[in-house]
Amino acid sequence: MIHSKTGLFALALIAMLSSCKSQYDTLLNSNDVDAKYSAAFEYFNQGKYQKSARLFESLSSQTNGTAKDDTVQYYWGLSNYRFKDYYTAETNFETFLDNYPRSAFAREATFLRIDCLYRSTYRYELDQMPTNKAIAAILEYMVEDTEGTHTEVCQHMLDDLNDRLDRKAYENAKLYYKMEDYLASRIALRNVLKEDADNAYREDVLYYIAMSSFKYANLSVAEKQKDRFMTFVDDYYNFISEYEESKYRRELDVLYTRAQRALGKFTGSDEDLKVKEKDFEKERKQLEKAAKEK
Repeated sequence: MIHSKTGLFALALIAMLSSCKSQYDTLLNSNDVDAKYSAAFEYFNQGKYQKSARLFESLSSQTNGTAKDDTVQYYWGLSNYRFKDYYTAETNFETFLDNYPRSAFAREATFLRIDCLYRSTYRYELDQMPTNKAIAAILEYMVEDTEGTHTEVCQHMLDDLNDRLDRKAYENAKLYYKMEDYLASRIALRNVLKEDADNAYREDVLYYIAMSSFKYANLSVAEKQKDRFMTFVDDYYNFISEYEESKYRRELDVLYTRAQRALGKFTGSDEDLKVKEKDFEKERKQLEKAAKEK
């Protein structure tokens, strides 16, 4: 008896759902613009954005050239935006702005479009063409947005996107260091700063430039070491002139002392050098331990 009642309830539920689906599909394919328009907003207000997007999409061909068309196109994009289909929403807003640049919705559609572009970008390791496209759109918007409605949000987007470009340039150059091609590493890292002196990772770039020149010199044949250690000394001074209190300072100080000894300019004793190296090694282990405990 229980099984029979359960079965009847399931059949009734399926029938009800099928009926609802049928009503929506019937409405979707109907030519009743007013009913479809009303239903699209009803679904939108209920948070059923995928359904409202489909209805607004269907309406777009039926309201073309009418007073409702800009509203339909805007809410088609907004439905996809709320549904988090940012790629489609960006296309919707772009088309809308091409067709209705003076619409009451144009201002907000412009911002939502760049927000879609921002949300469609990739992490720094991947293709950054979408990042460059988003940056260009954001800068253009900020120039035109004289009231500064979304200035703070736009600046946050720019900071984030520019950081990705800086990180990608830095990490790509550092690959040579990881491959132990220290000459290529130094050249690539220097090129990062030539192309963008204000790279967000400037401290790290300068550190790896110095590390690259030291290791390149240290691995060189004896007759070429002097000039190459001199290059490291230049890189060392470039680094400490900008980052005197850097977390990398202790390590580079140890390498500088080694370079001075190789150049015959070290006035201390081997014991002094050992003490420096021991202090640095102790500090390095403490930093590693602290990082693991976080």
